[in-house]
Amino acid sequence: MLSPGATATELAKEALGEEGQKVFASMTPLQRMADPAEIGAVAAFLASSDSSFMTASEVAVDGGLAQL
Repeated sequence: MLSPGATATELAKEALGEEGQKVFASMTPLQRMADPAEIGAVAAFLASSDSSFMTASEVAVDGGLAQL
């Protein structure tokens, strides 16, 4: 399962505005929102044969938020 954190999609940017984006970014250890391509890369990995030995796993792509 893929569990993305705050992602800087066009819709999110429009809905949050610059200040809202800063708030979401400040909540992660990496101090930024994910680029949609970063989430897509993990989704592609999970859909590929490279993840064939993974089972019942959750992959948090959230800039370290789950680690806090």
